[in-house]
Amino acid sequence: MPKRRLERLWAPWRYAYVVSIKEEKECFLCKAAIDKDDEANLVVYRGDRIIVVLNKYPYNPGHLLIAPIRHVPSIEDLNDKELFELAKTIRLSKLVLDEVYKPNGYNIGINLGKAAGAGLEGHLHVHIVPRWIGDTNFIVVLSNTKVIVEALNQSYRKLKTAFSEVG
Repeated sequence: MPKRRLERLWAPWRYAYVVSIKEEKECFLCKAAIDKDDEANLVVYRGDRIIVVLNKYPYNPGHLLIAPIRHVPSIEDLNDKELFELAKTIRLSKLVLDEVYKPNGYNIGINLGKAAGAGLEGHLHVHIVPRWIGDTNFIVVLSNTKVIVEALNQSYRKLKTAFSEVG
């Protein structure tokens, strides 16, 4: 039987995340809402009450976080104007993702509380994840590793441009 070679999947951009998990003290969504450096904060769209941020650690290319600018932990904390703009921004985001990525489907949802998988419990946000038939394959099953096929800066440029054209 031939000896199997150890394969490596290099993902050096993940190191900053691994190191920063314990270091993060401030809410990255609040920082993105206040800071005007949209590219550094991956902000692809700004509304009056809502921002859209490209997920820095995506499940798939185009994975967006849609959040109120105001720091609130749960959906019932939104006022009517924020709730309405959130719904409109989810719709707008889907239309933009349809245009840019042409996915076969979406996962759209909110993780409320640590038990539900919320990584950031204090600032409500909606995930919108484009999905394609076959986007989960043997690598995920065998090695618990997800391959992202597009660099964040490429995703950012595409989405920032698309949002500016339709928003």
